[in-house]
Amino acid sequence: MAAADAAAIAAGTSGVELMERAGTAVADAICARFRPQPALVLCGPGNNGGDGYVIARVLAGRGWPVEVRALREPATDDARAARARWTGPTAPLAGRLEPVLWIDALFGAGLSRPLDGEAAAAALRMAERPERVVAVDVPSGLPGDTGLARGASVCAGLTVTFHAKKPAHVLEPGRGRCGEIVVADIGLGATSSRLVENGPELWLSRFPWPSATSHKHARGRLIVVSGEAWSTGAARLSARAGLRIGAGLVTVLSPPDALAVNAAHLEAVMLRAFETDLELEQAAADVDVAVIGPAAGVTETTLLNVLALARTGAALVLDADAITVFRDDPEELFSVLDRDDVLTPHPGEFERLFPGLLASAPERITAARRAAERADAVVLLKGPDTVVAAPDGRTAVNVNGSPWLATAGSGDVLAGFIGGLVAQGMESFEAACAAAWIHAEAADLHGPGLIAEDLPGLAPAVLRRLYDER
Repeated sequence: MAAADAAAIAAGTSGVELMERAGTAVADAICARFRPQPALVLCGPGNNGGDGYVIARVLAGRGWPVEVRALREPATDDARAARARWTGPTAPLAGRLEPVLWIDALFGAGLSRPLDGEAAAAALRMAERPERVVAVDVPSGLPGDTGLARGASVCAGLTVTFHAKKPAHVLEPGRGRCGEIVVADIGLGATSSRLVENGPELWLSRFPWPSATSHKHARGRLIVVSGEAWSTGAARLSARAGLRIGAGLVTVLSPPDALAVNAAHLEAVMLRAFETDLELEQAAADVDVAVIGPAAGVTETTLLNVLALARTGAALVLDADAITVFRDDPEELFSVLDRDDVLTPHPGEFERLFPGLLASAPERITAARRAAERADAVVLLKGPDTVVAAPDGRTAVNVNGSPWLATAGSGDVLAGFIGGLVAQGMESFEAACAAAWIHAEAADLHGPGLIAEDLPGLAPAVLRRLYDER
């Protein structure tokens, strides 16, 4: 954002003009959502406060009763210019904030310290009534690069930011404090970034739709490794998900003692037995993708099976037990991974492979990026704000996460979705992004009462919508 501002100013757009555009954009968003009513604009000393003075002036010009409360006098030239153009009532921030429409222009995304004094008291007051709060750029108290408040912070019902979302808008707990997020175009030029919000615009143009001449072999061959007889359901969930997402041929590779239970539950998914890691390697020799980990067991057998699959040409999707089994020697796993392999840990599994990394990183984006670089593979770090990172630094944050996915087996379905897309020729980073988004959309289609078995059957409705939008 700093680079975009600097480039616009270097190209001849003044900081005052950018502030006018920003403040007017916030006023427009407010007028589109609220009827005219008493409004209290809380202005800080920096350029975020300068935006606040512009908002106050524009709203007053449109007939709104507006008052400004200032934390301190403006400290930047642009903010002083905006303050000079505001001729309405201004009072110190100190004192009780009446329950009107509050416009939080105290501090923006560049905040690097906890709120204190009157600013902290005002933030706590606004957090009591987020539906009455409009935040400028980010709710005050949230650092824009992490979304992790180190003290009091505002909770808003509407946040208007500029040019592009910041990490605080997509990472929890910041995202939950922003309410509705509006990204206003204030005329800044395009800026390159390897960090994006996950959505169809990222990968839909390269989604592997079948053509009129497609056949099942052309649509990809996926295998899923089953656990022992008493823990086979997770592998079947992955296999069904891979088939539903479009893989042409899906096979569950099963220990002999689990053949009967798997056979009793499989139809279009095929079944094949293997006993040793060598037999598994041979069975996977001609497939495109192998999923291993769902209920595989944290055993030496699972470890050897992963290493056997790594010796084939198949891309690997490693989940659950196939991650945990390497907790004593993560480097053994990293040494056999390729850049088209995908790891899908939840935070606990992430800690087992990358001890201390999540706690030491400033936020989940940095942690996932460092993990992907260390493993030399795609890393999908699960959570309400799932992060997908590639070894080359590309990173996407998934913002459509659904609370209905908090159910046993949903991660097994996600692994199958990823495997099915990679099997069809989709690049692994984009496949992981697409799978995470489709997974969450499918959960929202069902809503309350969702169980993991529902998810594969919900995917076609999401795919139909994507197909129509392509």
